[in-house]
Amino acid sequence: MRGLSAACVFSLVVSVVFAAPAALHAQAIPGALPESAKAISQGEWPAYAGTYAAAHYSPLAQIDPANARDLHIAWRWKSPDHAVRDANPAVGPSQANESTPLMVGEVLYSSTSLSEVAAIDAATGVTKWVYDPKIYENGLGLPANLGWLHRGVAYWRNGDDERIVILTAFAQMIALDAKTGKPVPTFGKGGRIDLAQGLRRPVDRGYYTMTSPPVIVRGVIVVGSSVYDWWGMRPSPPGDVRGFDVATGRLLWTFHTVAQGEEAGVETWENDSWKETGNANVWAPMSADEELGYVYLPVSTPTNDYYGGHRPGVGLYGESLVCIDAATGKKVWHYQLVHHGLWDYDPPAAPNLIDITVGGKPIKAVAQVTKQAFVYVFNRITGEPVWPIEEQPVPASTVPGEKASKTQPFPTKPAPFDVQGARDEDLIDLTPEIHQEAIDIAKAYDRGGLFTPPSQRGTIVVPGIAGGGNWNGAAVDPETGMLYVGTTRLPFVVAVHQPQSWEGSYDFIGQPAYLSGPRGLPLLKPPFGSIVAIDMNSGEHRWRIPIGRSEFMPAVQRLGIREPLGLPGRSWALVTKTVLIVVQFGYYGAPRFVPELQRPISDLHNRDPHLWVYDKTSGAMLAEIALPANATGAPITYVAGGKQYIAFPVGGGPVPEELIAVSL
Repeated sequence: MRGLSAACVFSLVVSVVFAAPAALHAQAIPGALPESAKAISQGEWPAYAGTYAAAHYSPLAQIDPANARDLHIAWRWKSPDHAVRDANPAVGPSQANESTPLMVGEVLYSSTSLSEVAAIDAATGVTKWVYDPKIYENGLGLPANLGWLHRGVAYWRNGDDERIVILTAFAQMIALDAKTGKPVPTFGKGGRIDLAQGLRRPVDRGYYTMTSPPVIVRGVIVVGSSVYDWWGMRPSPPGDVRGFDVATGRLLWTFHTVAQGEEAGVETWENDSWKETGNANVWAPMSADEELGYVYLPVSTPTNDYYGGHRPGVGLYGESLVCIDAATGKKVWHYQLVHHGLWDYDPPAAPNLIDITVGGKPIKAVAQVTKQAFVYVFNRITGEPVWPIEEQPVPASTVPGEKASKTQPFPTKPAPFDVQGARDEDLIDLTPEIHQEAIDIAKAYDRGGLFTPPSQRGTIVVPGIAGGGNWNGAAVDPETGMLYVGTTRLPFVVAVHQPQSWEGSYDFIGQPAYLSGPRGLPLLKPPFGSIVAIDMNSGEHRWRIPIGRSEFMPAVQRLGIREPLGLPGRSWALVTKTVLIVVQFGYYGAPRFVPELQRPISDLHNRDPHLWVYDKTSGAMLAEIALPANATGAPITYVAGGKQYIAFPVGGGPVPEELIAVSL
C-alpha cells in the first residue's frame, strides 16, 4: 500500500471500529413495545421482514406440525403490471416479481416490478386500490442493474395519518395515503421527492435507482440506493445514505458511505481516491432497533467490483456493517467485513437483530450473513464482536497495479455455513470419474481458498457473487436464539482485462461468469442448495437440510441418485412459534445461473415449485405443498378474518406475476 503500511491501516481500522462514544450513551425510549413489534404480536406484518429487527418471525401458531399438510392455496392476485404491458409492450418484461407485501389492518400493501403500489384485501385477495406513478413513461428505458424489479414498500402511522412509502425505479420517493392510495400533498412536491437530486455530485438517472424499501424510525425515512457499477461511468454515482422527515419529506442528513474531506477514515482512501470513488451503496434491505433509534446499514462494494488499483487502501466504509443514529445520521460504530473488496462480496441482506445469551451474559446482538458464507455477530449497541474475529493472511493479487489487502477478517464463530474456496476437495464427487472431470475443468483457472483475488487468467470464486447468503437473508427465532439461513453453491469465474475504449477508463475491469461442472452437473459437491440452522447462543451449527428435489435435474436422474441433493436456487425461510416455512426460487433469465436447462420451456421457469414446512428443532419435513410457480421473494404470515395465511410473490419474465396466499 502507498502512504500507510498495512499494519498502520489495520490499526486505524480497529481504532475507528471501536471509537464509538455515542454507543456508550445509547438511550432506549422507555415504555411500550416498539410499534412494529406490537403489530407483529397482533398478527400483522408491518415491515419487510416482519419488524425492523429483520427476524422474518411471527408468534402465530394456528399452522402447526399437526395440520401443516392441510395447507392449500386460498387465493391468487394478479399484478396490475400485466395491464400496463398489454397496453404498452415497449415497457418490457420484469426480471422477477420480488416484492414482499406488508399487512396492516387486514390489508396487504405491495409494490410491483414497475413501481406501482397496490392495496389488497388480506383475506380474499381482492384489489382495494392501485397507484401507478407511471415511472415507465420517462423515456429512460430499463432501470439500472436488474431492470424492472422491486422488493417492497414501507408503512408509517401517526394517529389517523397512515402512509405507504415507496422508493421507485429511477429514484423517486412517493408517500401515499394508505386508505386511498393517493399521494400525500404535503410530502415533497405533490407527494414526490426526486432522490437523484441533492447528492454530492450529479448522477445519471440511468445508473441510479431503488429496489429495496426504506426503514422509518423516529419519524425519519432512511433511504439507500441501487447503483449500477458500470465501468464506463467515471466517477460512479455515490451510494450515500440519507434521512428524510416522514411528514414533509425534508432532507435531514446525509451519511457518506465513502469517507469525505476531514471525516474519520478518509485516510483509508489512498491517493485521494475518495474524491472519485462511487457506489458503496446500500441496495439491500436495512434493519433498525426502534428502541435505541439505531439503523444498521449493509454497505456494498466501491467502484469497481473486481479491480481496485485506482482506490488503494482498505476503503471505509466499503463492504462494512455500519450503525447510525436515525435522528442525526451520525455513525455510532462500524465494522469492515471485507478490506479493499475485489469479489463483489457486499453484505446482501438486512442484518438480523437478536437478543442472545453467550457464556451466561445477555447480549443485544446484530448478525450479518454474507455472500462469503459467514455470519458476523456484534453487540448492536457497541459494535464489539460477540466472538473474536481474526485478521488472517490472504493471497496477493497478480494483476498489475492491484494491491489487495494482506489480511481479511475471519469470524471464529459461527463456522462458515457453506463451502469456501475451490480446492479439489470442494468439487463434485458423486463418482470418482465425475470428480476427476470436475478437477480437469477447474485446472483451467486460478483457484484456492476464500479471498483468492481475481486474475487475468480467471479465478474461481466460491462462494460466487450469487452464492452463500444473498438478499434472501436469514430468519431468526427470538424464543430459541436459532438462526436459519438459506445458502446456494454457485461458483463463478472472475477474470479481469484491460477495457476497450467504450468500456471505460479504468486500467482493468472484471467480468463474472457462472462455471458449470461436468456432464451438466454443478461444479461443487452437494447439497447444491440448503438451509442451515445455527444456535446463536453458542455459535454452533445444529443441522443442514437440502432444499429442492435434485431429481428434477436430468444429469442427476441419469446417475440414478435418489438421495436429496438440493437445487442450486435461492430459498427464503419464515419462522413462526410452531414451524419453519421455506419457499425456493425458480429460474427466470440468464442472470439466475442455473446449470443444465435442457428441459421444456415451462420447466425452465417453474423448477420444483413447492412450499415446505419443517420442524424447527430437527429440520424434519412436516409437509410439502405443491405450488403453481416458484416463489420469487420472501414469504410473510398474518391473520385475517381469524385465519392464518402465508403469502409470497411469484412470476416474472414469461411467468405471470402474482401474489399467492395459502391457508388451512
